[in-house]
Amino acid sequence: MLPKTLPFFLSFFMLTFCSSTVSDVDFKEIFTMPKKIKESSAVEVATNSKLIWTLEDSGNKPELFGLDLEGKIVQNISIQNVKNNDWEDLTSDNEGNLYIGDFGNNDNERKDLAIYKISATDLTKNEATPVRTISFYYPEQKAFPPKKSERNFDVESFFVFQNNFFLFTKNRSSKFDGTTHLYRVPNESGNHKATLIASFKTCEKFSSCAITSADISPNGKTIALLSSNQVWLFTDFTGDSFFKGTMQNISLPTLTQKEGICFINESTLYITEEKDKHTGGKLYQLNLSKSKAQSH
Repeated sequence: MLPKTLPFFLSFFMLTFCSSTVSDVDFKEIFTMPKKIKESSAVEVATNSKLIWTLEDSGNKPELFGLDLEGKIVQNISIQNVKNNDWEDLTSDNEGNLYIGDFGNNDNERKDLAIYKISATDLTKNEATPVRTISFYYPEQKAFPPKKSERNFDVESFFVFQNNFFLFTKNRSSKFDGTTHLYRVPNESGNHKATLIASFKTCEKFSSCAITSADISPNGKTIALLSSNQVWLFTDFTGDSFFKGTMQNISLPTLTQKEGICFINESTLYITEEKDKHTGGKLYQLNLSKSKAQSH
């Protein structure tokens, strides 16, 4: 178990004091995913690309899908020389390069965690090979898998900021308490030790409190964390001390398997979800500027 240090308590106090809940949400459906995409596990809009990018997770082919605003597949890229072990999220940098997070780890037993960089120049091709592979590990993890009460090494969420990746764990501990750990990994080739820099408690019900995606706004001033029916926004932070900023919680009107979130501008986000037998498989838009908050 991780030590409960004083900085953690100070950070948690600030979050509790500087927080608000959004009561009136501007959340609407944009389109239904095409039939070919049943398990949309991420969403990203990259610089210099007019497409909405998504992928599927474990058990599916190593492919990227570029969609237009009507939900049609315009670009289908087969990613060469890598497997889709468990692709879980997408992010992009200021140059428009895409990064695939192959770090899904439901059973907390993987030792082959990786992030693949896809060049912006390859996003118009039918095939692409990663131009960089970033491998990493969690130094706190000593057993594969660890005890059921200590399984907080699954990740479905990340973004790139100041040439580092920031990863948020999806807590799968048997005693789930909503804690997500924030790790930092350098955007450099090699096998890196992930650095634990902070923790945050969402809420205590796994179905609505486990983190499934994350993103940072284009100006780097707001981060968003997603669960099946909530979004947590953090602003007014310094550097990468995201959890020491002001927190705002948004309750979404539906509880579905939401898996991807991304900013399309400073105040608007896309959210995607997986399909089940009867529902899901939608892309939604969340407009922050038209959502009203009530301060605590």
